[in-house]
Amino acid sequence: MRDRLLACFVAVCWGLNFPATALALEHFPPLFMVALRFALVSVPALLFVPRPAVKLRWLVGVGVGIGILQFAFLYLGMAAGMPSGLASLVLQASAPFTVLLGGIWLHEHLSPRQFAGVAVAVAGLAVIAVHRSQTAAWLPVVLTLCGALGWAIGNVCSRQAKAPNALHLTLWSATVPPLPMLALALVVEGPRRIRHSLATAFTADALPAVLGLLYVVVVATLVGYGIWNSLLARHPSNVVAPFSMLVPVVGVLASWLVFDEVPDAVEVLAGVLVVGGVLFAARRRQPRVIGLTMSAMNSSADSARKSPATT
Repeated sequence: MRDRLLACFVAVCWGLNFPATALALEHFPPLFMVALRFALVSVPALLFVPRPAVKLRWLVGVGVGIGILQFAFLYLGMAAGMPSGLASLVLQASAPFTVLLGGIWLHEHLSPRQFAGVAVAVAGLAVIAVHRSQTAAWLPVVLTLCGALGWAIGNVCSRQAKAPNALHLTLWSATVPPLPMLALALVVEGPRRIRHSLATAFTADALPAVLGLLYVVVVATLVGYGIWNSLLARHPSNVVAPFSMLVPVVGVLASWLVFDEVPDAVEVLAGVLVVGGVLFAARRRQPRVIGLTMSAMNSSADSARKSPATT
């Protein structure tokens, strides 16, 4: 129950992350924002946090999957016009991607209960996606789906890393994206645009963007991924991943409050499907201890009646 509540808390943190990201992208270029986000995390990690005792390939895999692929494609999609509420929905394709990669790569068995729960949640996501498909062009949707695949790759690498300290893995994986993303931002977005975003970062107009960036760094990255990676270290990825499909419920509601993206009855009902499917997939059948105990007692009594008396 504790881990389920932690997974739900992470979903809330990440759901609020989408309007915060939308605010930050109003000021910072998307590729440079990825580099800036992870640079702010990686500097204190390099100075004060010991390197986690995991294989280098899994550390780099988490950094590439989550740090580079997920957020580069997500930020490009949102900068191209993907609404924050819809982005929070489409990105949750990472859950079935993670389940699929976990089955292929890690040979993790998907139980009928998990399959049914994920199918119900995916159906809810599909209903919302179809209903809101008119609000975004296909390019932002495809970019966000690529981000979801990157998140799934990072999830599987985190599962393989089995870090003894998940927060250390989160902090050190943040050292992977800054330099490659900065180089890419300089080529694609240009030094002039990056320099202007930094020079005007401390003005009153940029304050909402800076606060959004701080939320993304502290809450979504340090707190959210620290807890998430600890859950992946203790449980199979196909048990943890479905909880990420709670994120769009929070994201849609938060975008409604911040940007007046009003959800309608269809989205609310589909959100109920998502929540129900995730909870059903995560619930494990409890063994019938009482029934088994009674059967064992009856069996012992029968054996005692059949065996000869001894002194």
